[in-house]
Amino acid sequence: MRRPNIILRGMRTRNDRKMERSLELVNMTRVQEFVLLGLSTRPDIRDVLFAIFLTLYLLTLLENTLIIYLICSHIELHKPMYFFLGNLSCLEMCYVSVTMPSLLMGLWTGPYHISFTICMTQLFFFIVLICTECTLLASMAYDRYVAICRPLHYPLLMRPQVCLGLALSSWLGGMLVSVAKTTCIASLSYCGPNVLNQFFCDVSPLLNLSCTHVALTELVDFISAIVIFCGTLLVALASYSAIVVAVLRMPSAAAQRKAFSTCASHLIVVGIFYSAALFIYCRPSRIKSMDLNKVLSVIYTVVTPMCNPIIYCLRNKEVHVVLRKTLHWP
Repeated sequence: MRRPNIILRGMRTRNDRKMERSLELVNMTRVQEFVLLGLSTRPDIRDVLFAIFLTLYLLTLLENTLIIYLICSHIELHKPMYFFLGNLSCLEMCYVSVTMPSLLMGLWTGPYHISFTICMTQLFFFIVLICTECTLLASMAYDRYVAICRPLHYPLLMRPQVCLGLALSSWLGGMLVSVAKTTCIASLSYCGPNVLNQFFCDVSPLLNLSCTHVALTELVDFISAIVIFCGTLLVALASYSAIVVAVLRMPSAAAQRKAFSTCASHLIVVGIFYSAALFIYCRPSRIKSMDLNKVLSVIYTVVTPMCNPIIYCLRNKEVHVVLRKTLHWP
C-alpha cells in the first residue's frame, strides 16, 4: 500500500512544479500595456507645446502633400531626382503620422496607457520608416553623384527600372529589418514597471523595461544599426565627396555655385538626420539621459520631416516654376 502513496505524492509534486512554472510565466508576462509619459509632464507648458506641434504636424502634411501633387501632375518633374523626392515626401507623411499622434495625445491628456499590441505595431512601422528613409537618402545621394560626375551615363544608370528597383529595395529592406527587430523586442518579457519615458514606443525605453536577458536583442539592434545607418551613411558621404571633387574641377564658377548650392542643402538634411539617429540607435542599450533621448527623437521625427520639403524641393528652381504655374502666380 505504500507504493501507490509514493506514486501519488510524486504526481502531486510534479503538478505543483508545473503550477509554479505557470505562475512564474504569468508573472513574467503580466504587463499587457505601457504608460507613455510623453514629451513633457508639466501641465503649465503642455498646452503651448500641443499648439506648436499640432501646427508643425499639419504644416508637414501640407508641405509633403503639395510636393507629391506637383511631382505627379507636372510632366517636367518626371525625373529620377523628383521620383525619389516623391517617395521621400510620402515616407515623411507616414513617418510623422506614426509618432506625432501619440506625442499630441501625451501633451493633451498627460501620461496615458497604450496596449502592448499597439505599442509593438507603432514600433514596427517606426522602424520600417526610419530604415527606409536612410536607404532613400543614400539613393538620392547616388542620383546626384551620377548626375554631376557621370552626366553622359545618367539616362542609362538612372533609367526608370533602376529608380523603381532602388525605391522598392528601400521599402522592402526597411520591412525586413523591422520584422527582425520588432520580433526580438516583442519576445522579451516585461514584468513591470511599465512606464516608458518617451512620447512613442521606441527601442531603448522598451529594452530598459525588459526583465529578461536582452543581450541577443541588443546585438540584433546594434548590427542592424551598423548595416542600415552606417552603411547608407557611407554611401551618402562617398557620393557627396566625389561630387565635391568633381565640382572643384569645373572651370565655370557659376556651375560650381549651382552644384554646391544643391549639395549643401542635401548635406544639411543628411547631417541632421544621421547625427540624431546614429547617437541613439548605434547605442540603444540603457541610454540614461532620457530627456536628451526625447529631444533627439523630436529632431528626426518632427523637425527633419518638416524641413525636408523646404530644403529639397521648395528651394529648387524647377519646383518654383511649377508651383507658380499651379497657383497662377506671375
